[in-house]
Amino acid sequence: MSITNSARSHFEMALGNSTLRVQRVIGENRSQAPRSEHVGPPLKTGYRTRELVARHYLAGRHANLNHKVAWVTSGAPVELLKALDYFMIYPENHAALCGAARRVVDIAAAAEHAGYARDICSYARTDIGAVLSGKTPVGRLPKPDLLLACTNICQTVLAWYRVLAQHFDVPLVVIDTPFIYTKPGDHAIRYVKRQIEEAIPVAERVAGRALDPRRLEEVTRLSKMATDLWLEVINRGKHRPSPLTAFDEFIQMAPIVEMRGDAFTVDCYAAMLRELDERIAYGIGAVKNERKRILWDNLPIWYRLRTLGEQLASHGIAMVVSTYTNAWGELAPLIDPAHPLDSAARAYLYPILNRGTGDKLATMKRMVSEFQLDGAILHSDRSCKPYSMGQIDQRDRLTRECEIPALLLEADHNDPRAFSEEQVTNRLETFIEMLR
Repeated sequence: MSITNSARSHFEMALGNSTLRVQRVIGENRSQAPRSEHVGPPLKTGYRTRELVARHYLAGRHANLNHKVAWVTSGAPVELLKALDYFMIYPENHAALCGAARRVVDIAAAAEHAGYARDICSYARTDIGAVLSGKTPVGRLPKPDLLLACTNICQTVLAWYRVLAQHFDVPLVVIDTPFIYTKPGDHAIRYVKRQIEEAIPVAERVAGRALDPRRLEEVTRLSKMATDLWLEVINRGKHRPSPLTAFDEFIQMAPIVEMRGDAFTVDCYAAMLRELDERIAYGIGAVKNERKRILWDNLPIWYRLRTLGEQLASHGIAMVVSTYTNAWGELAPLIDPAHPLDSAARAYLYPILNRGTGDKLATMKRMVSEFQLDGAILHSDRSCKPYSMGQIDQRDRLTRECEIPALLLEADHNDPRAFSEEQVTNRLETFIEMLR
């Protein structure tokens, strides 16, 4: 690295971080006017989350100068890499950011022109398109030195990360997680732990350093603290009126995905929890005149978050919980900093997409009771077939056994070309009538 490049990197980082800090302070101290006549004021701590995400991608522009870089799936045991001082990029999170910025069609087109079908995951198409074209709303993504994929979210990541490994010519580590139909057996936990142990020498070799067990324990401890806090944030939705909605959670979940194991993530969610408790104390709801409470299943529709949220809020409907955001909190009890590899093997076996459809139904039925729900929307996601599997039966069972209306809403989490405005509007209006 030349002195000129290093100096330019430090200058751009310092200037960028100072600008982001000023923007966050201004946002936190600005009069918190409601986003519309139907919703409450935005979370002040949301400006902190926004700053953390922006800082992460700003640092990513210069990461190859200072760190080894790993690209990882969202369900991978990242504590290991963080303890080795890797800078990490989560292609799924980057793709979601592209979706929220409404840049997917332009970026994914590069992958489609290269022969990747529109039938595959829109996250995969978005990130492969970003790699091939260089287009991204975050300016620039760092080149990976290592790839880590875990099959606990879907099998698409195997093909997706093999494409990345071939393109960048870097090592690919795959952690295979057996599907869990009831409870994970000891043999499954040992199988995953052995793979994690075998990944360590590969990660050490690329990082050029040895793994410090004490550092791994510390990272795991911070990861657990952040996950515990995130679960508490989600559970604040049990209050009436709810101080936040699942739409808020979709935006605020970025640090728990991308920055588990960092002290500032713990501080961020601790501050958010304090703000939510203040809202509860003063009776401030995320939706004005909250009348009905509902559940969201599956990934969000990133390019329609605000529109859908305000449409529901205009009828006094608060979407107070989601199986998707809950998936990042429910693993907290499985994390044990004193035994980081054993707990990683157990926790990373257990994400919602690595369990049976009956298990997800049980989760939703529990949420109906604990969050006092009046209905449910199940997003039948064209791009995420594992998450959408079994939803017709789950919808029918929720309606029959929990006695609530449940809507199956067809769309795609990231690609607006699979979204029918008229169809979604008509189905939502019918669902809203059923809630009256």
